[in-house]
Amino acid sequence: MTRAPRRDLLAGLTVAIVALPLALGFGVASGLGAEAGLATAVVAGALAAVFGGSNLQVSGPTGAMTVVLVPIVAEYGPGGVLTVGLLAGGLLIVLALLRAGRSMRYVPAPVVEGFTFGIACVIALQQIPNALGVAAPEGDKVLVVAWRAVEEFAVAPNWTALAITVGVAGLMLAGARLRPGVPFSVVAVAAATLAAQLFHLDGATPIGALPAGLPAPSLGFLDLSAVGSLLAPAVAVAALAALESLLSATVADGMTTGQKHDPDRELFGQGIANLAAPLFGGVPATAAIARTAVNVRTGAGSRLAALTHAGVLAVIVFAAAPLVSRIPLAALAGVLLATAVRMVEVGALRAMARATRSDAVVLD
Repeated sequence: MTRAPRRDLLAGLTVAIVALPLALGFGVASGLGAEAGLATAVVAGALAAVFGGSNLQVSGPTGAMTVVLVPIVAEYGPGGVLTVGLLAGGLLIVLALLRAGRSMRYVPAPVVEGFTFGIACVIALQQIPNALGVAAPEGDKVLVVAWRAVEEFAVAPNWTALAITVGVAGLMLAGARLRPGVPFSVVAVAAATLAAQLFHLDGATPIGALPAGLPAPSLGFLDLSAVGSLLAPAVAVAALAALESLLSATVADGMTTGQKHDPDRELFGQGIANLAAPLFGGVPATAAIARTAVNVRTGAGSRLAALTHAGVLAVIVFAAAPLVSRIPLAALAGVLLATAVRMVEVGALRAMARATRSDAVVLD
């Protein structure tokens, strides 16, 4: 971390700027609120950077994990999600001790691409209520909830929310093509927030009050009576965290020279991160491929960059919570819709669908 600290600090600052709206959005999408996303990005991001097996990895709340958490929130409430996080953290440490990390390299590429495409579709559907400015209808099936939200919008349209969502998503997608190095997610969210405040836009529902700082560590949320029923969801969360983290680390290795991650240590680091994040009100975390890619592209060479990312977000939590609380939910919906679109590699899907019949079947 002492070889090129200035470069790592700059990379960490850039990743934090990119990660802020994503952490807020994934926290809201999980059902635990924006503060849960921020707590996860700070706590899990720092611990995974210290104890993980990659020098370039950036961890925090992700879209794939959010999709898995939504039904858990619906059935067991916030306490169930936090308990699942602790259980998953323990399972990841067990996998690390069993040296299971090396086995992840055998997962077929069509499985990964098909999984990513499915996750992108679910993330997009989850954003429909906030994008249309309606209260999220009851239900745990995202397609049904999205359709009910459309019906409510048809009865009482909220054009302000829809305009904010489309504007933020459009600016992000266009900006990514024209100037890939500029964090257009922050530019778009800041512009939407400023417009909502200056023009007192009706329908631009803000995130709401955030706590000024992280909550004190607590085990009061644990429901030991539900551990048996939560074990299966915890296995799913641990498997997802392991798969996504090791895939992200492999991608990071391929984007640079002289870097090679330790898969078992990476599982251990993710286990520690998931044991700690729930204690501060966070959700289960994993490595984030998009944020890791930004980290590498901006010149990161050591763990100092990921630690800086977590530190900058911690400063925002403690110093700028009132400002962050004014961000419209529709703006975060736009960020996540654009993220879902960018997750899908159409060319890779077409190539795999045409490669062999077995690849096409697995992809479907």
